[in-house]
Amino acid sequence: MNLSPLLKGTITAVAMITVALITYYSGLPPESPFQYLIYALYALGIIWTLIAYKTSPTFTGKFSDSFNQGFRCFIVVTLLMVAFTFIFTKMHPEFANESSQLYREQLIKEKGLPDEIEKKVAQYQKGYSTALLFGAIFSYLVIGAAVTAVTALLIRKK
Repeated sequence: MNLSPLLKGTITAVAMITVALITYYSGLPPESPFQYLIYALYALGIIWTLIAYKTSPTFTGKFSDSFNQGFRCFIVVTLLMVAFTFIFTKMHPEFANESSQLYREQLIKEKGLPDEIEKKVAQYQKGYSTALLFGAIFSYLVIGAAVTAVTALLIRKK
């Protein structure tokens, strides 16, 4: 079966979202080692794409061509995971509330002025979703580029 890198990226993202939902709804703590399965799936999806490309008749052995195939996969994963992050945080506003409460406690320990604390907490809560989305975009792009580059280097024709 000849699947395009875009379809492989979609399959990878769906698997990652499934694991994220299972992790959340099973009650596992956010710092559970199970969360690393999401990143392992991400790396495996990119590797799957590049190994399939290596065995295809269009394989040139050039790093740039291999990286392009991996890029097509990881950019789809990034887009779908950012969309999932956006929807999930909008469905769960309690995350922003809980995080702002922890931030408030930290500011109180630092003995800030009450008015300043409330202002900072309000800003923090307002920017929570945006910060989460930018973090997701950055991390998925960096991880995807790194896995793609390393794998593309490893599968080059000698």
